[in-house]
Amino acid sequence: MSKVKSSNLGYPRIGEKREWKKALEQFWAGNVEKDVFLKQIEEIRLQHLEKQADKGIDLIPVGDFSLYDHVLDTAVMFGLVPRRFEYTEGPISIETYFDIARGTKEAVASTMTKWFNTNYHYIVPELGEREPVLVENRPLHFYKEAKEKLNINGKPVILGPITFVKLSKGYKEDEFKALVEKFIPLYTTILRELQNEGAEWVQIDEPILSTTISKEDVALFNDVYETLHAAAPELKIILQTYFDSVDHYEEIVSLPVQGIGLDFIHDGGENIASLKKHGFPADKVLAAGVIDGRNIWRANLDEHLLTLNEIEEVVSKDRLIVQPSSSLLHVPVTVESEEEIDQVLKGALSFADEKLNEIALLTKGLKEGKESLQEDIKVSIEAIKVLNQSTFRNNKAVQEAIQQLHTYKAERQSTFKDRQIAQEEAFKLPLFPTTTIGSFPQTQEVRKQRLKWRKGELTNEAYENYIQAEIKKWIEIQEEIGLDVLVHGEFERTDMVEYFGEKLDGFQFTKFGWVQSYGSRCVKPPLIYGDVAYQQAMTVQETVYAQSLTEKPVKGMLTGPITILNWSFVRNDISRYDVANQIALALQKEVEALEKNGIRMIQVDEPAIREGLPLKEAKTEEYLKAAVYAFKLATSSVQDSTQIHTHMCYSEFEKIIDAIKALDADVISIETSRSHGELIHAFEENTYNQGIGLGVYDIHSPRVPKLEELTRNINRALQVLDPKLFWINPDCGLKTRGITETVEALKVMVESAEKTRETLLKETVR
Repeated sequence: MSKVKSSNLGYPRIGEKREWKKALEQFWAGNVEKDVFLKQIEEIRLQHLEKQADKGIDLIPVGDFSLYDHVLDTAVMFGLVPRRFEYTEGPISIETYFDIARGTKEAVASTMTKWFNTNYHYIVPELGEREPVLVENRPLHFYKEAKEKLNINGKPVILGPITFVKLSKGYKEDEFKALVEKFIPLYTTILRELQNEGAEWVQIDEPILSTTISKEDVALFNDVYETLHAAAPELKIILQTYFDSVDHYEEIVSLPVQGIGLDFIHDGGENIASLKKHGFPADKVLAAGVIDGRNIWRANLDEHLLTLNEIEEVVSKDRLIVQPSSSLLHVPVTVESEEEIDQVLKGALSFADEKLNEIALLTKGLKEGKESLQEDIKVSIEAIKVLNQSTFRNNKAVQEAIQQLHTYKAERQSTFKDRQIAQEEAFKLPLFPTTTIGSFPQTQEVRKQRLKWRKGELTNEAYENYIQAEIKKWIEIQEEIGLDVLVHGEFERTDMVEYFGEKLDGFQFTKFGWVQSYGSRCVKPPLIYGDVAYQQAMTVQETVYAQSLTEKPVKGMLTGPITILNWSFVRNDISRYDVANQIALALQKEVEALEKNGIRMIQVDEPAIREGLPLKEAKTEEYLKAAVYAFKLATSSVQDSTQIHTHMCYSEFEKIIDAIKALDADVISIETSRSHGELIHAFEENTYNQGIGLGVYDIHSPRVPKLEELTRNINRALQVLDPKLFWINPDCGLKTRGITETVEALKVMVESAEKTRETLLKETVR
């Protein structure tokens, strides 16, 4: 019998019914004492470990669980608390931990940005303010907990030092190596203490290896892991990569560790090609990521077993570990809870628990031979075949439209300068027009009424009347505040992707298919399982009603095709770009419907363009070209006097500034507040000559910004941007904020715009 093992890289934190989220928010609201809260969290954490043990997983991750974010956990473990938060030394309280992530009335939260090319967001560590020290051996704590309370000899999971520093900010490029070296003694202590406690395996995540890295970085990896191995020679280190293939394959697999984890799902076939071409060291274990950790489709067990058999030609079974391609943090917990989904679709789904079953089955297949899985293989193949042959995936009108796209030029009728003249005449806006990104606070009452309507306890007419009352109230509030361009508030919407997915063919929504986006913020990504088709108007009724209440322009609000794509679980039987264009064609019809009904400002939000950027630089151009095309396909058919807006958030825009220009949006709003204006540097080096609003305050923090703060942010932006093209807005939607803080913050924003306007006019007169 071979010694092939099964493993997992990480498990969803949130619980089957979001028990984790609810416990967090009850604690933040002050409704639960700290001791009770920590006990609740411990129970959830231990249940997750027990479940993985019951599934037959050999190497169960410990320490992947988090109260907010695993990158923040690592920073706090090293005492890296920004000085604006009250902290001196020693273990860091959970209150301070949450303050770093969420901010306080006095201190701005740390920057939040995407975790590689996923929809998960992490808190960016701030280096340079404090010297790193090991204040707590967090992996050791969770290893001991699993061992003592569940008799599980877990596999501690640690974010590796090179990835950690790469993802941090507060240092110059030439300081990188020296900074990494500061952390090495701390990592050696962690590993030595784990070894002394009896840990056998440790998983050190270095996903930065799946990006484009330099030869100098590879040399640094060798130096770092030589030191770590020497510190704990009896501890088996698995150097774990995921999300793509690794460059410098031969050097990476030769690093001084006992195991290498490779992604064989999202590698574009490159990892297995490198494996076959260059082989694999005889003294190492290969942790093979053969089950998709990022998507929700059932595995064809026959195909995946063939992949493992190919790998087995190079790496013997006794040196193989079967695992997912990445942490299962990115998928919902279990399909079992989804009782209302069509059986054709449900049979082809696999969430975290089902993926663990698939890992266990493939491990069994390697141990006992393919014949031991004959029935399981047959079931998996049939389930996938039934979905592929269904009417869901065979809409001939949609497929023909995609085939004819090469005949369609996705371009506006005129240049921006000509459109600008038409739009200035149509809207007659003041200098520095003020607006918001789209959503207003969704109170408990709003959610309650929506739930009653969904349950059939409220008639369509009663619900529409309620939504209209909310729209009317907030149109009046916006006018009273003095905003120049208004929005209807999106009170009828749950999630910016879910709302549209529910109204388009080809989408399915789950009841409990939640995944963590950031902190306690969980989203239910739609399942794009079939051909996407437009059915009827989706936003016209609410937007037209809002416009009827005011003389000021009201923006129509849509979510863009690439964001819908990137924030969904996407079918894997056709090209992602074909799916994006299907969505774009549907949105094009909605844009035209809004224009036809008198809505002449239309915002098509694309906050996730940057999130979908490939990790490899060589693949970037193709992706951005496809993203720009889909956006323009959705928005280019309108008249010159119709103003197209878009919004993006939490991204490194310097790398995609050319694509932002190519979108040819009349106005783009971009988050800058959490990055403290760092984005402005991108516009110092790159000219941008279309309308732009750099978010002037952070909506993710409960604090009301000060006038001087906003004025400073505006003036900083005006050093590099044309005042005639500059808009003033918050950095994101206001859905999650309270009413009072929203109104007060917007009043400050409008006041700052008025003061800046007055100052500039006085200077012009002089």
